Amino acid sequence: MTVQAPDLISELLRGMRLSGVKYRRIEASAPFGVAFGFAPGKAQFHFVSRGTAVLRMASGATFTLNSGDALFIPNGNAHALLSDEHAAVTPVSSFPTEAICGDVCAITCESCPDSDSTIIFSGCMDFELGGMQPLIKAMPEVMMVSRLMTTWPEIHPLLAAMERESLTRQVGFAGILARLADVVAALIVRGWVEAGCGKSNGWLQVLRDPRLSRAIYAMHQQPGINWSVAELAKEAGTSRSVFAERFLAATGTTPAKYLSELRMRLAIQYINQEQQPIETVALRLGYSSLAAFSRAFKRIVGQSPGAVREVRQTEDQV
Repeated sequence: MTVQAPDLISELLRGMRLSGVKYRRIEASAPFGVAFGFAPGKAQFHFVSRGTAVLRMASGATFTLNSGDALFIPNGNAHALLSDEHAAVTPVSSFPTEAICGDVCAITCESCPDSDSTIIFSGCMDFELGGMQPLIKAMPEVMMVSRLMTTWPEIHPLLAAMERESLTRQVGFAGILARLADVVAALIVRGWVEAGCGKSNGWLQVLRDPRLSRAIYAMHQQPGINWSVAELAKEAGTSRSVFAERFLAATGTTPAKYLSELRMRLAIQYINQEQQPIETVALRLGYSSLAAFSRAFKRIVGQSPGAVREVRQTEDQV
């Protein structure tokens, strides 16, 4: 059966993970300013369930947010949420917090308790796109849900549910809000991908070129195979030279390097999130020995597999 380009988009979205999420319900009265620092490797999600706010990015770009607006900041850029552009700003970590449940806490900043309050639900999370991690760097600094409303009307009831849960605070509201936020964030990313990835011409070519898609899809489905350029070219239905040229032009890398980096991203997932033994991961990803896998892992990731596992275990205990 011929694999068409949309299957690669599905593969990308299947590989999407929003893990390590820490959520905050922020209730603030004007004037207020909450700053979020640069967080490499993290994404930030904000939903305004009541009131208005101004989003100011470190780049200087500003956006007016109204009740019902949601946005996704994929690359962890520094930014601030303000009642107005002249409000004083305080780092979010400086506000006292109250645990609600699990990974959700509440922040209240009442500069003027008698004024109407703004309620914002925020999440900071690890953002992964499986083997297509380079696509994250090509994303805009801010992705607004308002740009998807016409094309994907199913977002409307999700936002309405988030607003209702945030305001009524019924039993279990925090957990429900967190799950809804995950879905809305995923829809924002999917909308950007399916709309053509903005100006990301290289990856747009990959996603829409059936020949390249078939080859990359094959690597994603069977990363443990030591794919040669000739085998991938056969999957793509082109000559070896044409395939290698197209692949490099679209992705900026070679098939061998792409496969190695894909394997390491999957290895981190298998080791950290699925808690698989390192030896099992090495064999699953096509390495003949643990030593060969460890050398490749350290060369690409910068740490040994054991060190990465220890860091994750330490984080889980904090």
